Amino acid sequence: MIYLDNNATTQPLPEVVEAMLPFLREQYANPSSVHQFGQAVRFAVEQAREKVAALLHAAPREVVFTSGGTESINLAIRGTLALEPKKRQVVTTAVEHSAVLRVMERLTEEGYRVDYVGVDGEGRVEMAEWAEKVTSETALVSLLHANNETGVVQDVQALAAVAASQGAIVHIDAVQSAGKLPIPVGEWPAHLVSIAAHKFHGSKGAGALYVRRRTRIAGMILGGSQERELRGGTENVAGIVGMGVAADAANRRTNDSVSQVTSLRDALERGILERIPGTAVNGAGAERIGNTANISFEGLEAEALLILLSEQGVCASAGSACSSGSLEPSHVLNAMGLPQSRTHGALRFSLSRFNTPDEIDRILALLPGLVSRLTALTH
Repeated sequence: MIYLDNNATTQPLPEVVEAMLPFLREQYANPSSVHQFGQAVRFAVEQAREKVAALLHAAPREVVFTSGGTESINLAIRGTLALEPKKRQVVTTAVEHSAVLRVMERLTEEGYRVDYVGVDGEGRVEMAEWAEKVTSETALVSLLHANNETGVVQDVQALAAVAASQGAIVHIDAVQSAGKLPIPVGEWPAHLVSIAAHKFHGSKGAGALYVRRRTRIAGMILGGSQERELRGGTENVAGIVGMGVAADAANRRTNDSVSQVTSLRDALERGILERIPGTAVNGAGAERIGNTANISFEGLEAEALLILLSEQGVCASAGSACSSGSLEPSHVLNAMGLPQSRTHGALRFSLSRFNTPDEIDRILALLPGLVSRLTALTH
């Protein structure tokens, strides 16, 4: 199998699995228990918090553990608005992940005014429109750092600064960028940042929300006093410990190891463009995370090509895993203004440290024949 769907989820590192196992076997105590058994587990949770904080260049107390990116996003947005009864306007972009967009749909139903800012043809947020829509009446803005479909990286420093200058709370969705790009929360004018362990070789079921000191936010899951009463419920200790190990590994990665993934991605894009007519890389003119290639095969249906690739043991996707099963073209590519002939035939290849040059060569040898076969069937 060749796995190129790492923006959906990543393979846990061997050291992550090894670190988690004791907390699924012998170290099973509740970290809220006052006895020594429980406090030993509490110590492991707090060690993981320190490692996640280091990845974000934050203080450990600013890290709240959650079940993943979606919960972190919901806590950030709804937790902020619960304590802001006067301002009823929220601003986001047209290319956000579904975890943000679904919350925005619900807010609209509840009487909030939600403004969506567009992007240019490369997927970059239109700064002039952003500055126009973010006003002193804006309660909160939610902004994706790196797009999960195209890999396009937004200038969060500049965009967040505009919002902060208007007194808005700034939430950054860094689920796709954490572990791939620096997340210097101390340098960003941001109050809240969401991440998920399984996007950077941790396990599913563990995530975190950075909450800048003195940021007012209400808990959404009520129960015990865990996570400073911002997230009730017994912690997923194994997942949290694994997240700490994954964060530490990501923090220690060298520029050379990151550039190796980018080089493989570039080789894949270059090979496809050279060998297959009617192909184009979406977002190629913008800054992108180095592991993501979104490529349109003009005139073809993405789902059909994905099935043929899967039959050959190649895992890719037609966009976000959270919208799989939908035959609708990507809302991200639509927002970029791409024609239907490109949006319907767009595939996302997302790489990781586990991919090899041989795998890229194998895909480049396979794809032209699969595309020719599909073209003959549909024309």
